Amino acid sequence: MGNRTIVTLECSVCKERNYTTDRNKKTQTDRLVLSKYCKRCRRHTEHKETK
Repeated sequence: MGNRTIVTLECSVCKERNYTTDRNKKTQTDRLVLSKYCKRCRRHTEHKETK
C-alpha cells in the first residue's frame, strides 16, 4: 500500500480531532479539507488534516 497514509481530521471551530481517514500522498499533495459533522459543535464544520 506504499503511498497511502492515515491522517487525522480536526474540527476548525473547536479543534477536536474527530475522524481518521487515509489519502494517497502522490496524487494529493496539499492538505485534506472536508465538511464533516462535529459531535462537540453539533453541526457540520470544516475539518482539516493535522500532522
